[in-house]
Amino acid sequence: MSQRVDMYNKNALKIGLFGANCSSARTATLAPERWQATWPDCLKMARIADERGIDFLLPIGRWKGYGGDSDFHGTTLETVTWACGLLAATQRITVFGTVHAPLFHPLIAAKEMVTADHIGNGRFGLNIVAGWNEGEFQMFGVQQREHDDRYEFAQEWLDVIKRAWSTEDFDFNGSHFKLSGVRAKPGPIGGTRPIIINAGSSGAGQAFAMRNCDAFFTSTGSARLAAAGTSQAVDEQQIFNRIVKQVSDIKADGRKYGREIEVYTQGQVICRPTRREAQEYHYYANVECADWSAIEKMLALKNITPHNTAPDEFKAKRMLQASSGIGGYPFVGSPDDIATEFANHSRAGFRGLAVSFVNYLNDVPYFCDEVLPRLAKMGLRDKN
Repeated sequence: MSQRVDMYNKNALKIGLFGANCSSARTATLAPERWQATWPDCLKMARIADERGIDFLLPIGRWKGYGGDSDFHGTTLETVTWACGLLAATQRITVFGTVHAPLFHPLIAAKEMVTADHIGNGRFGLNIVAGWNEGEFQMFGVQQREHDDRYEFAQEWLDVIKRAWSTEDFDFNGSHFKLSGVRAKPGPIGGTRPIIINAGSSGAGQAFAMRNCDAFFTSTGSARLAAAGTSQAVDEQQIFNRIVKQVSDIKADGRKYGREIEVYTQGQVICRPTRREAQEYHYYANVECADWSAIEKMLALKNITPHNTAPDEFKAKRMLQASSGIGGYPFVGSPDDIATEFANHSRAGFRGLAVSFVNYLNDVPYFCDEVLPRLAKMGLRDKN
């Protein structure tokens, strides 16, 4: 598994592109240049990322979207078939599929993912989701389980998949799946299995990830944005210390299960030649052009509404959701600023970052030209 987990290269800090299979990606904006997630654009993006040295592509498992004036995430490409197409068109980049366990029978999912793995010669990864968006589950006619029960189901689902990937023939007698005479050839490439990641934030979700996954995604965006929203000067060291503790606690939790878990986070990158240009564009795209109706619907899914939240608090949460690229870390500044922030996350213990852009085709080439060489000089990226 070591080669899979390392994603086939020597980069100390892994960098991926996040959310490009969904319209508007991670920016709830009405800006006309926002990402449309068409297949031709995704294909161009993947080839640029592959050629420029980006390590992975991580899609969002989205089925319905959030509405709003932009129809935020209303147009999406299914993630495993998306991965198959991109793996066939690239040479070295890892491409994940994001799969909702309750919506796919595990044997079908196992076969789909093995097919993707063979197309990419071992470059497929699985991002497993236990499910949370009630409206999407209703669309499928699937009843959401109680929160902790979702992870019990996901555990059994993943147990079936791992056995299908590694066992000749087997029966399975569980609480949720009773399977007889299972055969699922071929197995994944190289006699190993795809790298598995998860981003469960609850206690049950994090415990599931610690038991089963190679990498865990957590969010660090609130630390910086909360500090930026105060009247006091931003204490960079305090923010860094909070992030260090966050990563350290996750790794310590993994060791309780006898496992060394890699930790990743996600954010939005707005990189321009000067910090002022980046900040001005960030305000334009994320705030001036914000799709407030979509943002309010996302907050309502978390039970945050004007009816149950004080006006000032709701206004602050609404602004936080917009400014952060719906909950990510705001990497906003010049190439030097972005490289420094990335390096700080690496020093804090993160193995990698999954980042989004307002428009990948417009922004990724400049990011690769300007930020990646700076990270290479810092020793965080391979110079080749």
